Amino acid sequence: MNQVIYWSANFALGCFTIGLAIAAVRLLIGPDITDRLLALDTMYANGLMILLALGIRFGVELYFDIALLLALFGFVGSVAMAKFLVRGEVIEP
Repeated sequence: MNQVIYWSANFALGCFTIGLAIAAVRLLIGPDITDRLLALDTMYANGLMILLALGIRFGVELYFDIALLLALFGFVGSVAMAKFLVRGEVIEP
């Protein structure tokens, strides 16, 4: 593997890990439920980017499939939580 790609992937992993840690702090001390929901969205987006950087660094395509599933489940979870916060229920009768 090219050394530039190797060091770029390591730098990206470090940045995304720092972003994940900052979002975890916001999740724990967020003053409002909307702040916590946005922190959770940020955490799953950073987790997705970590998986993609790991896939590039190691050259394993399975990480890309897992990242796709994580993006799908994260989006559905975000929509469900937003609907719950607005209407108070997820499934309407």
